[in-house]
Amino acid sequence: MSIFLSRAILDFFIAFGIVLGGAMVGGVGAVLSLQPPTTTMLEVADRIKIWALAAAIGGTIDPMRVIESNMIGGNLSPAIKQILYLGFAFLGAHMGSELVKWVCSSRS
Repeated sequence: MSIFLSRAILDFFIAFGIVLGGAMVGGVGAVLSLQPPTTTMLEVADRIKIWALAAAIGGTIDPMRVIESNMIGGNLSPAIKQILYLGFAFLGAHMGSELVKWVCSSRS
């Protein structure tokens, strides 16, 4: 498997796992604090999406700098790869959020 594809898959599942795990642990915390877990899980899943995206691509602003410096320099291949990594991470975070919504709606 190519390095690009394996990193893209890894970014997808990291973002997916952060959203899903964060929402589930948030639901446990809601139960312990006597709050409705489904409402808390839905809120956490929506709020944590952007952080899951940032964590999946490296946790810093460096990927954005790679895009900027390569676009300015005319080297589009690394910039397009970084944009695709962002896309895969976004899809993972969004799929995790949608899974939480689906699970919470099927329980109501």
